Amino acid sequence: MTKRKMILCSACLLGIKSRYDNKTKPNKKVIRLSKKEIFIPVCPEQLGGLPTPREQAEQRGNKVITKSG
Repeated sequence: MTKRKMILCSACLLGIKSRYDNKTKPNKKVIRLSKKEIFIPVCPEQLGGLPTPREQAEQRGNKVITKSG
């Protein structure tokens, strides 16, 4: 019996609504691999305390800037 790997993966890539716009960004390759391995879905933004949905933001250097500034 082969032991399955445990892989940490961004939740949105597995089809879980966790993005800022409450949508997903499924990745076919990741979803296909999740049938063979154990994937642990995480959302770094949610772990950091941000809600879903939330205002769009991006990282610039060591700062996070939201769409409204």
